Amino acid sequence: MMKRTFILAHEQARQRAAQFCTAAPEGWVVTVSEPTRNLDQNAKFHAIVSDIAKSGLKWGGKPRTAAQWKVLLVSGHAAATNEGSEMVPGLEGEFVNLRESTALMSKKRSASLIEYALAFAAMHEVRLSAEARTALEPA
Repeated sequence: MMKRTFILAHEQARQRAAQFCTAAPEGWVVTVSEPTRNLDQNAKFHAIVSDIAKSGLKWGGKPRTAAQWKVLLVSGHAAATNEGSEMVPGLEGEFVNLRESTALMSKKRSASLIEYALAFAAMHEVRLSAEARTALEPA
C-alpha cells in the first residue's frame, strides 16, 4: 500500500479516503489538516516582500534585502496575531528568531500574513507592483 493524499473537495473523495483508511494496515497513521498555502499566495507574498526591499525603506537604520524583510514581516505578523516568537542564542552566540515556516502555513494563516504585509506596505507608502496588488481567491 502506498502513501495517498486526498483533498476532501466532494463526497466521492471523502468516500475514497474512508475506504483507504479502512484498508490501511495496522499501525498506519492518518492526518487530516487544513490545506497549506498555495502557489498564488506564495508568489503574492514574495512580490510584496520584493517591492518593500526595492523601495529602499530602511529598518534598523539601513535598507534591507527581500530575505530580511520576509523575516521581519513573518516575525511581526506572529507578534501581531499573538503567535509570539522566541529569540534564542544561536550556535555562534548570535541571536536567532525561531519563527514559523511560511511553507507550512495554512491558506488562512498565509492570507492573514499577506494582509499584514499589505498593511505594512501601505503604512510606509511603498508602491506595489501589479503582482503584489493582484487579488487572490478567498482562503
